[in-house]
Amino acid sequence: MHSSRNNSGLPTMSVQPTMGSMSKTLHTRDEQAVAEAAEKVVEVHMRLADMLKVGMTLATIDSFVARTLEELSCRSCFRGYRVPRLPPFPSHACLSLNECVVHGTAGYITRPIVEGDVLKIDIGVTYRGWIGDAAWTYVFGKPTDEVRRLCDAGKRSLALGIRELRPGNTYLAWAQAVQNHVERVAGFHLIRGLGGHGYGRRLHEPPFVSNVVPAYHGEWPDGAQPCEPGTLIAVEPMIAVGTGQTTQARGAWPIYTADGSQSVHYEHDVLITPDGPRVLTAGLEQVRDVID
Repeated sequence: MHSSRNNSGLPTMSVQPTMGSMSKTLHTRDEQAVAEAAEKVVEVHMRLADMLKVGMTLATIDSFVARTLEELSCRSCFRGYRVPRLPPFPSHACLSLNECVVHGTAGYITRPIVEGDVLKIDIGVTYRGWIGDAAWTYVFGKPTDEVRRLCDAGKRSLALGIRELRPGNTYLAWAQAVQNHVERVAGFHLIRGLGGHGYGRRLHEPPFVSNVVPAYHGEWPDGAQPCEPGTLIAVEPMIAVGTGQTTQARGAWPIYTADGSQSVHYEHDVLITPDGPRVLTAGLEQVRDVID
């Protein structure tokens, strides 16, 4: 679940970046516990991929997530989440359809899913005191060429950005790699104001990890922070066909592309090690994400 710089003034799930804010680092003894939490997220996605089909509602999908979390001895770290000026988040997962980029709730759309829909599913768990948080995009029916290219841009930019999350780099290197691929190579738009975040025993911790380079000095102070070994971060390109701008109704969770264009969201949990990035949710690369 994303963090936000939120230039619009609308409330979202956020960690506000501060000059000099430092991420918390992970002790070696906790690495296994964090990896297990991430694996729970992957397992939920794998089970979802096996049950998703045209005709389901978001409420049905969210109920399945709730049952699966219980079976895996987890709980949702999204349900009940609070930010100013919004009600507690009502769902176990974020279920965001088509032009809804993030924070779709189980009840914001009641119609059944149809062929051609693009559904972003963000799963967040608490397991033995540690957070796991990762999103993937599912396409129902044969993807159009545009949707296929959009999904490819999301997956490829995520991989290219993660390569840069190594000691000796700053977080700016992540944003440079992601933005270059999405906007210069693929020709799509990264959503502005939304990005990744540190995590651990809490869902949102510093640093804020922007997907785009700062437009002016001081816009993204955390971008100058070094990638320190032991840091846990959830990184997540959010991409739209037509614009990087968003809209959000007052008092409502879902965030939409401002022009109503299609969007995708991919998110991995990453542990920065002395040897480079370790992708804790790497199993998501094997998920069946085209639902025939």
